[in-house]
Amino acid sequence: MADNKNYEKEAAAFKRLLSIMDTLRVECPWDRKQTFESLRNLTIEETYELADAILEGDREGIKEEIGDLMLHMVFYAKIGSETNDFNISDALHAVCDKLIKRHPHIYGDVKVKDEAEVKKNWEQLKLSEGKTSVLSGVPKSLPAMVKAYRMQEKTAQVGFEWDEKEQVWEKVREEMEEFREAAASGTDKSHIEEEFGDVLFALINYARFENIDPETALERVNQKFKSRFEYIESSADRPLNDMTLQEMDALWNKAKLIERQSNESQ
Repeated sequence: MADNKNYEKEAAAFKRLLSIMDTLRVECPWDRKQTFESLRNLTIEETYELADAILEGDREGIKEEIGDLMLHMVFYAKIGSETNDFNISDALHAVCDKLIKRHPHIYGDVKVKDEAEVKKNWEQLKLSEGKTSVLSGVPKSLPAMVKAYRMQEKTAQVGFEWDEKEQVWEKVREEMEEFREAAASGTDKSHIEEEFGDVLFALINYARFENIDPETALERVNQKFKSRFEYIESSADRPLNDMTLQEMDALWNKAKLIERQSNESQ
């Protein structure tokens, strides 16, 4: 059991945030003006800032961004209470009720043997709650790569899944060949784009079989590319437009060497 003293300390901190939100909503012109719609993009930005901090291993940053997101949740609840639609207690009790209902292996007599069964039961329970599709819980505005991964993950819970990893890789090869043929024809741009999308979708599925998060993998490559290219910019003795590709590539390889030496020294 958790220490009740910790609960009291955490509840006091949450109560403090609620009190500050009440004050700001009354006394601050900017806070008074905000709506669900005006906060939406700011919340998305804060979520990405948290994602950045996690990827960078910045524990202090993670703490700060958790606070920022918590503020947004309290803000939405405050607006909801002003229109008598819901309040923070309603939101918290709703998620508590949902967690208890969707964890019958903890709060009921259901037996599970592993994580896979937990996830499968979760999806089945969602359908029993009135969801019309296992995909209905995937947000429309998710980034495409994350959305593809989540859709594949969810449909796998109901058995729509390859049996072996090699079958998935064969699908990747098949889609790559179809994309190559479409690109070589060069006639129908929309068809080429569709085939390229099929390649990406198949690769994301293969990454899932390898327990790789494709979004995180690509972001790490983005950061690596950014770091190496910025090294080229800072090390060049003249404007990049005046350099040859070979000269820039030499600096790129030097950046890779420095990166490798840094990693080995850690």
